[in-house]
Amino acid sequence: MPEPYQLYYWPILQGRGEFVRLVLEEAGAPYVDVARMPEAEGGGFKPLLAFVQGEQPGHPPYAPPVLVDGELVLAQSAAICAYLGERHGLAPDDPGRRKQALQLQLTVGDVADEAHDAHHPISAMLYYEDQKEAALQAAAKFREERLPNFLGYFERVIERSGGPWLMGGALTYPDLALFQLFEGLRYAFPNALADVCSSTPSVLALRDRVAARPRIADYLASPRRLPFNEHGVFRHYPELDSDT
Repeated sequence: MPEPYQLYYWPILQGRGEFVRLVLEEAGAPYVDVARMPEAEGGGFKPLLAFVQGEQPGHPPYAPPVLVDGELVLAQSAAICAYLGERHGLAPDDPGRRKQALQLQLTVGDVADEAHDAHHPISAMLYYEDQKEAALQAAAKFREERLPNFLGYFERVIERSGGPWLMGGALTYPDLALFQLFEGLRYAFPNALADVCSSTPSVLALRDRVAARPRIADYLASPRRLPFNEHGVFRHYPELDSDT
C-alpha cells in the first residue's frame, strides 16, 4: 500500500483545499487531512502553521493548501490538482492537452478569486463589515457582468469539446473544479446563479454528472465534506445577491 498523501489546509472551511480534496476523493487516493486530525495524533493547527511559517523541510510553500507526497512538498491548489490528476488518470495523456486542462483549472481559480473579492474588495485583512459599501458595488458588477461571462465561457468550452466534459469524452480534474465552483456560487449567489443557469445548460448538466459519480456522491454525503460558511472563499451575504 502506498503511503497516504498528507493534505495541509485550514480545518474549519472548504476554501481552496476543497479543489484538492475532490480530486483525491474521485481518484480513490488515500490521504490524511492533517489539520482535521486530533492534536494527540499529530494533527491540529500546529503542523499546518509550521508550513506557513517556513519551519517544515522541503520546498517552502507560501500558503495552504499544501500537499506532501514523500519528499515532495507542493502548494497552490491548481498545481496540486494537476499533479494528482496526472498521477491518477484524471488528466489527458497528450502533453498539450494537459496544459489546456491546467488552463481550465486556473480559470476556475480566477472565478473563485473574483467571487471572494466580491465580499472583500478592499482587503482580505479587513472584516466584511469594514468594507460593506464597496462590497455592494463589487458584488453587483460580479453578478451582472463577470458571473455570466465566466459561466458562458465554460459553456462554450463544453460545447466545443463535444462534451459531456470540459475536455471531451472523459472526466478530468478541472471538471471537479468546475463542480466546486458551481456549488460555491450557488451558496454565495443563489439568485444570481439561478438567473444565469438557464443559458448554461451544459455547465449545469456537468455539475449534476459530477455529483452522481459514486465516490463523489459518497464524499458529499459524508462528514468529510465540510459545509460552506462565512469563513471561506464563498460566503453568503443576502444583500450581495440582490439589487435591493
